[in-house]
Amino acid sequence: MAKAKPQENEYEDIPGTFVFNAARSRQGYGINMFCMSLMKDANRKAFRANEAEYLKQFNLTPEQTDAVLKRDYNRMLELGGNIYFTAKLGATDGHSFRHLAAVMTGSTQEDYAAMMLAGGRSVEGNRSKSGKLDKPAKKAAPKTKSSKKRK
Repeated sequence: MAKAKPQENEYEDIPGTFVFNAARSRQGYGINMFCMSLMKDANRKAFRANEAEYLKQFNLTPEQTDAVLKRDYNRMLELGGNIYFTAKLGATDGHSFRHLAAVMTGSTQEDYAAMMLAGGRSVEGNRSKSGKLDKPAKKAAPKTKSSKKRK
């Protein structure tokens, strides 16, 4: 029997998580096309010359424009930006991905690197906005040889 499809936005309950799904892809099309345009030197120069004017060609919402101009990367992701595309904006500004990750987590680059080397952010307090996922899921029982399907 096929497993029931989970609610599409079930993961929206995880704090700080903006999964790049089909809806976010459609929502963020303009942000992502803007970021991809920064792959060309001429476009980077035009953007640096007049950021607000350059953004007008990408049909962004006022919220998206504001997030780009303020370099609010978390907000860009929430509004449909793809992390790999928005990183091109950071690179245009001369920043490493580690710098962007530190900014997005509210830490220094050194603290961010140390956290990741130590295994990442604790799940405690980061499982659920609603509280329904605050307890860890039970581990599945290991499969035995008799429960595995033979080919």
